[in-house]
Amino acid sequence: MQKIGPIYPQPVNKATFISMQPFPKPILLAAILAFSLSSLATAPPLLELKKGLIIRSSVQIKPGKYFLNGSDSLNQPVLTIEGNNITVDFNMAILQGSNDQQMPNRFYGLAILIKGNNITLKNARVSGYKIALMAKGCKNLQIEFSNFSYNYRQHLQSNWLREDVSDWMSYHHNEQDEWLRYGAGIYLKDCIRPTLHHNTIRGGQCGLMMMRCNDGSIYANDFSFNSALGIGMYRSSNNHILNNKLDFNVRGYSDGFYYRGQDSAGLLLFEQCNSNVIAYNSATHGGDGFFLWAGQTTMDTGEGGCNDNYIYKNDFSYAPTNGVEVTFSKSHIIDNIIRYCDHGIWGGYSWETSINGNEISNNRIGIAIEHGQYINISNNRFENNRVAAIKLWARKTQPTDWVYAQKRDTRSMKYDCWNNQFMHEKTAFDITLTKNINLDQNSFTQTTTEIKKDSSVEGLVINPPSLVDTTAIQIPILQSWKNKSIPPLTTPAGKAQIRITEWGPYDYGYPIIFLHHIDSNHRYHFNVLGPSGNWRIKDSKDLSEISSQSGHFPDTLVALATGPDVQLNMEYTGPAFTDAFGKQLPAQNGYRFSFRDFTPIINWEVKWYSWDSLHNPNKDYEKFRSVFNNPPIKKEQTHKIDYTWWGEIGKHLPADSFATVATGTVELEKGKYLIGVTADDLVKVYIDGKAVIDFGDASLYKNDEDAYHSAIVNLGGKHTIRIEQVENSGYATLIFYLKPI
Repeated sequence: MQKIGPIYPQPVNKATFISMQPFPKPILLAAILAFSLSSLATAPPLLELKKGLIIRSSVQIKPGKYFLNGSDSLNQPVLTIEGNNITVDFNMAILQGSNDQQMPNRFYGLAILIKGNNITLKNARVSGYKIALMAKGCKNLQIEFSNFSYNYRQHLQSNWLREDVSDWMSYHHNEQDEWLRYGAGIYLKDCIRPTLHHNTIRGGQCGLMMMRCNDGSIYANDFSFNSALGIGMYRSSNNHILNNKLDFNVRGYSDGFYYRGQDSAGLLLFEQCNSNVIAYNSATHGGDGFFLWAGQTTMDTGEGGCNDNYIYKNDFSYAPTNGVEVTFSKSHIIDNIIRYCDHGIWGGYSWETSINGNEISNNRIGIAIEHGQYINISNNRFENNRVAAIKLWARKTQPTDWVYAQKRDTRSMKYDCWNNQFMHEKTAFDITLTKNINLDQNSFTQTTTEIKKDSSVEGLVINPPSLVDTTAIQIPILQSWKNKSIPPLTTPAGKAQIRITEWGPYDYGYPIIFLHHIDSNHRYHFNVLGPSGNWRIKDSKDLSEISSQSGHFPDTLVALATGPDVQLNMEYTGPAFTDAFGKQLPAQNGYRFSFRDFTPIINWEVKWYSWDSLHNPNKDYEKFRSVFNNPPIKKEQTHKIDYTWWGEIGKHLPADSFATVATGTVELEKGKYLIGVTADDLVKVYIDGKAVIDFGDASLYKNDEDAYHSAIVNLGGKHTIRIEQVENSGYATLIFYLKPI
C-alpha cells in the first residue's frame, strides 16, 4: 500500500524538547503538565476493533492490524459508525478481511458502514473486502488520508491475443445498487456534501462509486491502477472532482492486438449526472479517460441527459478507446490535453456542446461526432491525427428500438468551427450527411486535405460574416481554487505501457514476466518488469534458445517454445516492494516470480446444427438434443475453441438459433485443473460423459460477466471433453479454457 505520512508530529525526547524552549524549566514543566492533563481529559479513548462494533461517539482506534472477516451479506458490516458530529481516527490501523481467501475475486463482506451527519473518518487502512467502505444517507461526510486499496476485483479472462466478452463492464442500471456486484473501495449512496481528499484506492476493480450524491468535493485523491473505474457517478450532480490521479483504470487492451477498453474509465458519469465540475485531473491510460452517457432514462424517454458538466484542464491521454466520450448530452469540454487515443473526443448525439481550447493530437481521429447538433468547436489545436482531425456524420436510418430517436430530432446539423489550428493532418474536416456548418478563421499547416465532403453535405459556409464567439464560460468554483495544476504522471507514458494481467493493470511496483506476443516462429517475446533490481532465470520448461539468463529491470527476453507447457521461473534481487495483492515484502535476495502458458494438444472436432421452435433448448434441453442426430450444417477440425460471431457463422449459414458441439481428447498429468468456458447463450461441458459445467437457463444471463462459467476438477491420463453451446439470438461466442492449478 502507498504510505501516507503521519498526521501528528513524531515524539521528541523530553530533555531535548525542554532545552529548545526559551522559558525557565519550572514554568515550562508546569505548562507541560497542565497541557498533558487537559489532553488526557479531552482525547478520545483508544479502541480495539471487533467484528460487529458500533461506534456512536468520537474515538481513536488502537494502532495495529485487525484480521476481521466480513459477512456474506453486505447488510452486516464489520464496523458501523452512526450518529452525528463524530470523528473516528484509525491511527493508521489496518483492517484486513477475507483472511480465508487467497484471490481477490473471492473477497467478500462490507468492512465499514457509515450513517449520520458531520462524520469524519481518517487515517484508515482497509483491504480484503467486497466493499471497503459504504456510506448511506450522510450529510457533510468527510473521508481523508485513508487507503482502501486491494479489495475485490474480477479475475479477467482476456489475454494478449484475444478478448473475452465476460470481462466487459455494464453500468446501465444501478437503481437497485447493481454496481455493488463489482465491488468498490468506497461506495457512497444518497450523500449530500461529501468531502473526500488525500485518499488512495489502487489494486481493486472500482475506486470511488457515487450513487445519488450531490454537492460533493472530491480532490487530491489517488484512485489509479484499478481494473475498471477510478471514479463512477450515477445520478450525482453539482460535485467538484479536482486534482485527482485517476491513471491506468483500464482493462480490455493488448498493445498491437486489440483496444476495446471494455467500458473501463478513469472517470464515469452515467445516468442523469448534471452540472459537475471535472478539473485538473490526470486520467491517462484509462479504457476511456472520461466516459459520460446520458443514461437509460434518456434512451427510453428522449428526455434528460448528463448535462452542463464542465470538463476543464484535465489530461485524458493514452486511452485505448476515447480520451473523452460524451453522448446524448450537452457538455463543456475546455482546455484539456487529449493525445494518443483512438478517438480524442467521441460525441455521438451530443447537442449544445462546446469544445474549446483543447490540445488534440496523435489520435486516430481527433473529434468524432455522429448526429450532433448546435456544436461549437473552436480555438483547439489539432496535430498528427492519423485519419482525420474532425469527423462529422450521420447514418441514414435510426435504430427502431430507440425511443430517443423517435422523440428527438437527430439530424446532424448546426456546427460552428472557428479559429482552430490544424497541423500535419491528413484530413482536417471529414463531413457527410450534415448541414449548416460554419467554418471561420481556421488555419492549416501541412494538411493534405482541408475539407473532405460529399453531396450529402448542405449549407457549408466558409468565413461567414457574422459568427459570434460563444465560448467564454465562467466556472465559479475554479475562480478561487488554489491548485490549478494536473498531478504529474509518475509511471511510463504511452499506450504500450498498459499491460493487463489476469487481475488488472500492472502498476510497475513488483517483478513480473509479461508476455507481449508470440511470433509466427513460436518464439515468446517477454517484458521483464519490476522495481530497480536484478533478475535471473531459476529454471524453465518447454523453452529453448533463451536470449539471456540474467539482467536488470526493465528488460526484454525472447525464447523458443518447444512444448505445450511453457514455464519460466525467475528470481528477483532488489529493494522492498508491494506485490499485486497488496502484500508488502522486504528487500529480497531470491524472491521467485514466474510465467506459465499451458496449451495442451487437443484435436477438436466441431459441428454446428440449426434448430427451430419445435426443439427449443430453453424449454426442454433433453428433447432439444435430438437435433444433434441431424446432419450438421457445418463442421471443422481445430486445435482450440475460440469463436466469436457478430452475425452468420458462415456464408449462407444462420446467425441465430444454432448450436455448437465440440469434442476432443486430451492427455494430462495427474492434478487439479480449472475448466472454464465463455459462451453465449447456453453451455454444457462434459468430461468423460459427466457434466462439469451446466448452464441451461438463459434468464440467468443478465450481464456480460454471466457468460463465463468454471469448475475445478481432478484429472489425469486421457480424457474426452464435449462442449455443447446454444445460441438464441444476437452476438455469440464460445471460448474454452483448461488450466492447471
